[in-house]
Amino acid sequence: MSHHTNRRDFIRKAITGSLALACLGCLPLRGVSHLLNGTAAAHPMAGPEPTSPGDPGSLRETPSSGRMNTEARYYTALEGNRVRCDLCHHRCTISNGERGFCRVRENTRGRLYSLVYGSVAGLQIDPIEKEPMHHMFPGHHNLCVFTASCNFRCRHCHNWQTSQRGPDEITPRDYSPQEIVRMAKSRGTRSISHSINEPAIFYEYMYDISRHAQREGLNTLFHTNGYMREEPLRELLRHMDGVTVDLKAFTDDFYRQVSSARLDPVLETLKVIREEGKHLEIVYLVIPTLNDDPAEIGEMAAWVGDELGTEIPVHFNRFSPTYQLTNLPSTPVDTLEKCAEIARDAGLEYVYIGNVPGHRYNSTFCPGCQERLIHRTHFYVESKNMENGRCKSCGHEIYGLWA
Repeated sequence: MSHHTNRRDFIRKAITGSLALACLGCLPLRGVSHLLNGTAAAHPMAGPEPTSPGDPGSLRETPSSGRMNTEARYYTALEGNRVRCDLCHHRCTISNGERGFCRVRENTRGRLYSLVYGSVAGLQIDPIEKEPMHHMFPGHHNLCVFTASCNFRCRHCHNWQTSQRGPDEITPRDYSPQEIVRMAKSRGTRSISHSINEPAIFYEYMYDISRHAQREGLNTLFHTNGYMREEPLRELLRHMDGVTVDLKAFTDDFYRQVSSARLDPVLETLKVIREEGKHLEIVYLVIPTLNDDPAEIGEMAAWVGDELGTEIPVHFNRFSPTYQLTNLPSTPVDTLEKCAEIARDAGLEYVYIGNVPGHRYNSTFCPGCQERLIHRTHFYVESKNMENGRCKSCGHEIYGLWA
């Protein structure tokens, strides 16, 4: 498929493409091909050493039934058949027969099981820009995998139809990791991502897909809220090429009141990803009255520059009223532009405005000479002015993963 899209073709795609579920804080246009979406069954309600599950069964041409639950990694057995989940920073203590905050990790007689290993709520093929991931082989297509539920309770979630439902509230399809990889290769995608809902909650499945994908020469990435604990995160990053992290705000009050979480673990996750040398991009969904204070944006931008590096791309994405925050307006474009200006003034080199199709800052500009390096219209790459990871005009080396 040509990466060049003229104005008429873009409008045609925008009109004829049906809306897809958004990627964690991103409200995107429909992707290239929708492969599968689970059908929701109900409206959502407003130890031992870690062991790795064995490789699933042989490849199959069609989805299978009769899936077995898989023992979770990273938990500790406690007295009285209780367990403590050690995967994310909630560290739930779970009694026999109960589930953790994420709804998908269940204690059965003192052993913790994942209820979503191989249980796919949806698959879709999208431009990599939809993650958003602007500095990782721009213009290629990516197979996105997601399941039910999440370990956050974001009141503004654009994907609430999937992320705020438990595994019993959707109708999934079953795919082994090998089937996912074979599907990606057969459809000519270059990478596999784990997104839409929080992929940490299907850690074991994501881990096995990514490990197999790398062996088959595919790139791997995930889009996360950043709440995974350090040990499982570092282990997972061994099999990842890139990570997109939602930095939902820069105050703990926002995290507690809007997402039922905390800020500091997310900041630590960002540092770990950088320490591990993985490609990193950050998304900041700008929500009117909740996280759009210019002083907060300035503090966030300064922290990113000081702790992670000025080359880390930051995407300021437009909020649209949804889920439990339909009382708020969409983010004004001038607010997004002010956020981008603050970030650039703080020294950040790659600042984007998202969910505003056709905006100048959909595109990538050279920090050295300010030439447009990658011309994008929303998620579609119109042209490139780079060679071997450098600006063709001035030779400036550009942060990212390039062909």
